[in-house]
Amino acid sequence: MGTTGAVVTGLGATTPLGGDVASTWAALVAGENGISPIEQDWAVDFPVRIAAQLRVEPTEVLDRVQARRLDRCEQIALVAAREAWADAGSPDVDPERLAVVVGTGTGGALTMLGQHDILNASGSRRVSPLTIPKQMANGPAAWVSIELGARAGAHTPVSACASGAEAIALGLDLIRLGRADVVVAGGAEACIHPLTLAGFAQARAHSTRNDEPERASRPFDSGRDGFVIGEGAALLVLESAEFAAARSARIHAALAGTGVSSDAHHITAGSPEGQMRAMRMALSSAGLAPEQVAHVHAHATSTPVGDAIEARSITEAIGVHPSVTATKSMTGHLFGAAGALGALSTVLSVRDGVVPPTRNIDELDPEIGLDVVTGAPRRGPVNAAVTNSFGFGGHNVSLAFTSMP
Repeated sequence: MGTTGAVVTGLGATTPLGGDVASTWAALVAGENGISPIEQDWAVDFPVRIAAQLRVEPTEVLDRVQARRLDRCEQIALVAAREAWADAGSPDVDPERLAVVVGTGTGGALTMLGQHDILNASGSRRVSPLTIPKQMANGPAAWVSIELGARAGAHTPVSACASGAEAIALGLDLIRLGRADVVVAGGAEACIHPLTLAGFAQARAHSTRNDEPERASRPFDSGRDGFVIGEGAALLVLESAEFAAARSARIHAALAGTGVSSDAHHITAGSPEGQMRAMRMALSSAGLAPEQVAHVHAHATSTPVGDAIEARSITEAIGVHPSVTATKSMTGHLFGAAGALGALSTVLSVRDGVVPPTRNIDELDPEIGLDVVTGAPRRGPVNAAVTNSFGFGGHNVSLAFTSMP
């Protein structure tokens, strides 16, 4: 482990595969599908009519009155936080040593767009007085901090599809800097909306396999034609190794190192140099050599260009020896929550010695050149693993997790 690492003691999630960690992980290992048709009326004539929608509605879990006060993104952050906190054993920590970091790409986009429609249709007096606290990007972090009484900071990285992973990297920074003993970190996103889908459809970034939703997201496959929008939340409870040891906490894995870089290259096109730099920084931070990495959880969104760039980056920065998986083939792309869910999957791969398969690879793109797990899960020791997250704007985050001695 690198200089003052952290350990993962709690996990929480609500995803297109399940309403909690156990059901999500079981579905990932089984290679199940979380993508389905959008049933709302507005989608009937849309060029994109599929999405990875939540398996369990947050309103079925939260108190009805509380749920009405929250945007969907805030709701799912709270659901995941409660599970993660309980999984960690509800640590008895000084509130001024407890921090929250919840990243998001769009925050309360559904509230903002919905209230804008109300404003145009019915006038200003019909706009909800809760509009601002429901639409602000820091809402998920704020509500989780209120729920847990966290007073060491409530932070919100907004770095597109790298937001959730950057939140976890910031959580490790807070622990290494001595500003917190415990950090609840991850991401939340809920932005399945006509405007979002129309924008991605116009950019030709989203898959149009509307008649085969279960086969639409196909990272690394020769026939991939774009990502599938998803929604969900995933949060990790991070603790300093000393704090966790003092309370005899159960530990899932160690967050040994992180790498954060920016491309300064293009607003949407990724740069292999920036991606490689993030991976190398994560390994250096963790004190790991590339040959020690047994598994890579790829960002791999199922876009023709993006997957090929990442494959080259992994090959150069780490090598072709690790087992590689791309779970977006099952969950779709959760944008700001994607990196957090990828981190959660990586933690469980390290803990359980299981790498989930990648769905929908009929023919591996010959440009990829990686050991991509397909068909059945790969079982065996995973002592060190890296998960990647890359976002529009040139944001790159890599996280390195290791097993406990």
